[in-house]
Amino acid sequence: MTDLSLYRNIGIFAHVDAGKTTTTERFLKLTGKIHKMGEVHDGAATTDFMDQEQERGITIQSAATSCEWDGHRLNIIDTPGHVDFTIEVYRSLKVLDGGVGVFCGSGGVEPQSETNWRYANDSEVARIIFVNKLDRIGADFLRVVEQIKKILAANALVMQLPIGIEDDFVGVVDLLTRKAWVWDDSGEPENYEIVEPPEDMADLIEEWREKLVESAVDQDDTILEAYLEGEEPSIDDLKKCIRKGTIALDFFPTFCGSAFKNKGIQNILNAIVDFLPNPTEVKPQPEIDLEGNETGGSAIVDPDLPLRALAFKIMDDRYGALTFTRIYSGRIKKGDTVLNTFTGKTERIGRIVEMHANERKELSSAQAGDIIALLGMKNTRTGHTLADPDNPATLEPMVFPDPVISIAISPKDKAGNEKMGVALNKMVQEDPSFHVATDEDSGETLIKGMGELHLDIKVDILRRTHNVDVEVGKPQVAYRETITQTVKDSYTHKKQTGGAGQFARIDYIIEPGEKNSGYTFESKVTGGNVPREYWSAIEKAFGVCMSEGTLAGFPLLDIKFKLMDGAFHAVDSSAMAFEQATRAAYRQSIPKASPQLLEPIMQVDVFTPDDHVGDVIGDLNRRRGMIRAQDTGPTGTRVRAEAPLADMFGYIGDLRTMTSGRGQFGMEFSHYAPCPNNVAEEVIKETKERKAAK
Repeated sequence: MTDLSLYRNIGIFAHVDAGKTTTTERFLKLTGKIHKMGEVHDGAATTDFMDQEQERGITIQSAATSCEWDGHRLNIIDTPGHVDFTIEVYRSLKVLDGGVGVFCGSGGVEPQSETNWRYANDSEVARIIFVNKLDRIGADFLRVVEQIKKILAANALVMQLPIGIEDDFVGVVDLLTRKAWVWDDSGEPENYEIVEPPEDMADLIEEWREKLVESAVDQDDTILEAYLEGEEPSIDDLKKCIRKGTIALDFFPTFCGSAFKNKGIQNILNAIVDFLPNPTEVKPQPEIDLEGNETGGSAIVDPDLPLRALAFKIMDDRYGALTFTRIYSGRIKKGDTVLNTFTGKTERIGRIVEMHANERKELSSAQAGDIIALLGMKNTRTGHTLADPDNPATLEPMVFPDPVISIAISPKDKAGNEKMGVALNKMVQEDPSFHVATDEDSGETLIKGMGELHLDIKVDILRRTHNVDVEVGKPQVAYRETITQTVKDSYTHKKQTGGAGQFARIDYIIEPGEKNSGYTFESKVTGGNVPREYWSAIEKAFGVCMSEGTLAGFPLLDIKFKLMDGAFHAVDSSAMAFEQATRAAYRQSIPKASPQLLEPIMQVDVFTPDDHVGDVIGDLNRRRGMIRAQDTGPTGTRVRAEAPLADMFGYIGDLRTMTSGRGQFGMEFSHYAPCPNNVAEEVIKETKERKAAK
């Protein structure tokens, strides 16, 4: 049996271009998993194996690989940094025990760093921090540490100090041992020596070491007491304390280096082994029942307990669908029958493989703590639990955000129609933040996603991977509707058709709900005027109607429906009659409640060189943006704003033009807000014209 204390399941996450994939590539070379390092900018990185990743130099989907270091097995997931693909980060963090947060030494804490950090906090994942790219112009290690504390409210525990900076960066001082690791100019990671640190750094080293020791000894009363009495803790004791504090999320050990120049990577690998938890040291996954309520049980990481495994990613390749799975307890063997607790059906395990990016190694079995891929799973989707059929339980599922942008697509020829349907079905299974719908009025196929780049990549995959040539319409914004006034109303549904008729009367109040409350239903009926068995029919019918608003047909948000009274007939009333009454009541009352169009507002984070700040702010104002903050750094200015999605299409092209190609930006959905009247009128008119034309 494998010793689980020697396992580390970790993810590498960061903002776009902070160096995650390059860091992963260095890990694989140093651990002997690969013999030649590929570079992201050459399109040759091991974990960026999609054509789209190699051409654009970005990571689009998370890739899994494993390697060994110091007798420990590291299961590593390299995740994307771009905001359109944060779903990949979220679902990877959900199944990992530890993480390495990579930050750029000159860019610091960037927009996507905050989102990823928030996801990691939500999943309670222990992390170490790697401040990368200290060889770049404008790099400043301690400034980034300060940003981590201020912006992320994270307690960065400084473990190293850089020797030199920018072009003069040669190595790091390990504060625990007070030794310097210095690399030569060959660029080979193995060419380093451990020497005494520069004399002019002595005071700085002692200052930061004291902070490190004081934070660490807080974790153990006995060691703290001895330290207060003047006894210096041993390095082993300090490591034990740092490990404890890291797993408890009290602080995050922070390292520095340059992945591209191969400086400081061994220290990160050592830190993963020394400080990040093994699968048995993290909080067990809670088990829930079919209604989503916690049962009080949990999946304890133990190979001898009944099987509990979570499917966290589906990937289609030339051999069929791969179901990436994290096993929490029990074992899986080739040929086993497992229960999918979501569908209630059993599935047979065809093959078990260990992934190395897009290469695979066949396994006959796997156990608690492993991250593997299964072949032959027909009905398993992202977030489903696989369990022992004789002892079933469900693990907490994943929650995915709704798309904010859609485009219409159609195949260029009739033959492509069926092919497109099959391809889209596979793509939806792989990516839960990607939705496909058919416009009822026009019959058009709509694809929906998290941003322009997200949908751009999907169309590219359709064309190249699935050989379906499609025509693409203009991007459409996912507007919503709500009401602004309370309406007290009544509706009677009567129908007599010979024999039993239909009768239902409802008296109700429709009012605006709290922000983000969705749809709430409440019955105030007393005395049995509307029998209790019909309440759920009324609640359900109104909820279904809310998928199409009365202004322009967009879904309704934040509405409270109160059933006050009504009447029924002993023979003619039925659940169907009350459903019909509710649908008619919806059409009658929503237009009276002053409906209002809502538009998605995005959180926009722009980085621009100082001499273009005025142009960038002026342009954001023209896009109806509200500037929220402006921070000046050594290499440029970061402008934070909120702007409507409708005005942000094509922004990256305009930003590059304004800033001579040097500007960067990140954008993620923030909230829905009322549309100004002139914009709402235009949207409603366009929507109605589009529907009439079809």
